[in-house]
Parts: sequence; structure tokens; C-alpha cells
Amino acid sequence: MSSEIGIDVREVSKDFGHVRALDKVTLQVPRGEIFGLLGPNGSGKSTLIRILCGLLVPTEGEATVDGFDVEREGEQVRQHIGYVSQAFSLYRDLTVEENLDFFSSIYRLRGAERKERIEWVIELTHIGPYRDRLAAALSGGWKQRLALAASLMHQPRVLFLDEPTAGIDPVARRELWDLLFELAGRGVTMFVTTHYMDEAERCGTVAYLYMSRLIVSGRPEELKSLPEVTPEGTRRVEAAASEGVATLLAQAKSLPYIHACTIFGTSLHLLVEANVANEKIQHDLESFGGADVAVSEIEPSLEDVFVQLTETRGKEMELRKSEVA
Repeated sequence: MSSEIGIDVREVSKDFGHVRALDKVTLQVPRGEIFGLLGPNGSGKSTLIRILCGLLVPTEGEATVDGFDVEREGEQVRQHIGYVSQAFSLYRDLTVEENLDFFSSIYRLRGAERKERIEWVIELTHIGPYRDRLAAALSGGWKQRLALAASLMHQPRVLFLDEPTAGIDPVARRELWDLLFELAGRGVTMFVTTHYMDEAERCGTVAYLYMSRLIVSGRPEELKSLPEVTPEGTRRVEAAASEGVATLLAQAKSLPYIHACTIFGTSLHLLVEANVANEKIQHDLESFGGADVAVSEIEPSLEDVFVQLTETRGKEMELRKSEVA
């Protein structure tokens, strides 16, 4: 395996009894890149992370993390990775500094190195003002900073983050992502699961798991350019409404040339037939009454990508599985 690859997954499957949780998943994450994995609950994201952390043995296939085989060298894998979970899992009745001191002991740091490492993660995560505060008294965003600090104590080369920003406010989310970018700049490979499309846009590469299979993987801009995302003979437009966008949504779906319709704030994002002019779309929507509408061309979003691929590739997968059953 190339030294430039931080995570390498080849045809990995995982069965739990008669249930296949992962089905021949293949992906690569270059070293120092932020890789985003998306998919509905139950699609296999957490199972894949547990395999890559050396906690589960794959039923089929092979995977390496930082050059170590997850099945044969699980202990070495765990020594070279960090993990941040969605649920806060540190000790709530210890202070920030006591938590970090405890985790430094787990990683067998001693003496001056131990003190230096604690100060390093405190400075990196800017959690110094709260070092004497009980973990239980921290806000959600600072809890995640503390969890990140603890996971970095041994300076891992690969970091797994399982929905790390779920339930924290937008400012804390952005600040946490700024930290992730700084770590990526230092060469740390990051594997992030998320349900937030704006976070997926920040990743170097994104992949989408659905019903245990990897539907697609690539750079965000590459995925938006896939032919099936905006099928031949269609285009995507935004209809900005002055008011009543929810009511307009139901009415827009009645127009025969509109193939998909979603609300984005005070606008509708529409997949329409390519030969229908913006002026006609505007006229038809305004004819329902109640709102002035401005129609303009837009590029597909990542949400459009995943919704469309679920409708096409996902439905094909469901059909094949039902035929096999």
C-alpha cells in the first residue's frame, strides 16, 4: 500500500448472522485528507468505523489504517488512531485537566512529555479557560473540544469522528471544523460521519452508504457533475418566493414539467424539463397567487446528489435485493 494512503478499504463485507451490515465496500482516503461518510441510520457507517478501528473483524475483504491491517494488527491500529464519538464519553465528574491527565496515563505518557502533551492539546483546542471546570458543566461544543483533545493526546495519524457535531450550535460547529482543518494541515487523516450537508461540502472526498453498500464516492464537485444527478433533458432552478413557500411547494408539484421540488429557506429548488423557460416557471408559480417569484439557474447541491442517487441507484439496489430474497 502507498504511504500516501491513510485508509485503504478493499471489498469489505460484514455479516451479523443472516444480516449483511456492509456489502463489498471499497474506498481510499489519502493521508492528510478529510473524508466524509454519509448515509441514513442503519446504512453501516458505524459498523465500518468499528472495523477500521480494529474492533470488528470483517467477514470478507481487507482494510488497512495507517499501513496496519485491521484484522491481523488491530492493536497497532488502535495505537495510531484517535476516536471521537457523537455521545460525550469522558468523565463528567472530573475537570477538563483531570480528564486529559487520565487519558495521558492511558496512553502511557510520563513525566515532562505528559505535561507537554496536555499543554499542547489545551492550546490546540483553546480549552485553557475551562481547564478547572467539571466536564459535566461544559456546553456541548466545549465537551466536543475536550473529547477531541483527549483523542489527540497520543498524536494519532488517523482520526475517526462519528457525527462529532450532532447537537451543538452552529458557531461551535464551525470552530470545531476549523480545528479539523488545522489537524489536516498537520498531516492527520480524518474520517468523519455526518448528516449535515454543509459539513459534507467541507470534506475533500465524500461517500454515501445506503443499505450496506457504497453508492458513490468522490470529490463534491465531481459528484454534482454526475449525469444522473441532473438527468439529460432537465435542469435545476431556484424559485425564490416572497412569501408562502410551503404552500407554493404543494402547488409546484402539480406542474407536469417539475420532476423534483424541495424547500431551501424561502426558496424552492426545482428539477425541471430543460425546454421550459424561466419566465414560464415564474408565471405558472405566480398564477397560484400569494407570492412574487424570481426564478434563476442553480447548480445541484450535495443534498440533490444524495437524494437523486437514492432514487436511482438506491432503488436499483432495493429491487435486486428483493429479487434475491
